[in-house]
Amino acid sequence: MTSQFSPGDALLIVDIQNDFCPGGALGIPEGDRVIPILNEWIDAAQRDGIPIIASRDWHPPNHISFKDRGGPWPVHCVRDTHGAAFHKSLQLPNDAHVVSKAHHSDQESYSAFGDTDLAEYLHSIGVKRLWIGGLAQDYCVLQSCLDAIRHGYDVHVIVDATRAVDVNPGDGERALEQIRLSGGVLKETFR
Repeated sequence: MTSQFSPGDALLIVDIQNDFCPGGALGIPEGDRVIPILNEWIDAAQRDGIPIIASRDWHPPNHISFKDRGGPWPVHCVRDTHGAAFHKSLQLPNDAHVVSKAHHSDQESYSAFGDTDLAEYLHSIGVKRLWIGGLAQDYCVLQSCLDAIRHGYDVHVIVDATRAVDVNPGDGERALEQIRLSGGVLKETFR
């Protein structure tokens, strides 16, 4: 992969967790197919000295998003469980900055910026542009991108490194269009 990075960039990898990959509690179709693409981006970021951030759902066992509490989702990504762990194929470096979100039982947070230190961390290291990929395109990637734009970051979505839940057919495409209309750049890197 030819490097896309410049000084002031960071790579944000959203929720590549076991429960969001096929076979997981909330498996996204082809969710695991983004991993080899993201690994290439991780390699390039490491070569170029670009910061890498990985977000994760880190739910308590009684999280408000779960169906038994009236939420829309099955129990997933309960902190300190196999389902909440990053997928074993994701080659995150040991120095990646990990952001845990949606960790309060009565508060939902799809965005990697929600109730986390992400905005402060990015500001502290001088980030201006974020490259974003991960799961799911129509929820956590969408909300992370919109929040990043609101925080003033130049946002580039690595489109082939995202997949959608598509609860309603076309949700993923609508999410990408919403990001684009909000000022984000859709980067197609299909090989």
